[in-house]
Amino acid sequence: MPSTVQPMITTADLPRLQRFYTGLLDAKETERFPQDGAAFFVALRIGDSDLGLVSDADVEPGGGQRMLISVDVADVDGLLGRVEVLGGRVEGPPTDMPWGQRVVHLQDPDGNAVNLTQQL
Repeated sequence: MPSTVQPMITTADLPRLQRFYTGLLDAKETERFPQDGAAFFVALRIGDSDLGLVSDADVEPGGGQRMLISVDVADVDGLLGRVEVLGGRVEGPPTDMPWGQRVVHLQDPDGNAVNLTQQL
């Protein structure tokens, strides 16, 4: 069963980062999107936890924030009204993704990236 809260690291070189976590922590790949070709997303299982790796060609190693928190919730749309009340900011409307999730991107009050995801 996947974790409710899943840290994700964005990287310009997903295969390199996957090799690092696999080699260092014996991480096991549990999911990949797309299945064929260069991956946009890879889920790794490390012990009883999950770590996501997301490809982003614009990320500079050693640059600013490169991690986001992804939280699986029952109803993405139902939580949107709370975000700004609690000091956060919604980055755009929720989107149904081709890998079977509804996702909304937001920032917490400190500007940290957070994704709320809902399985479709």
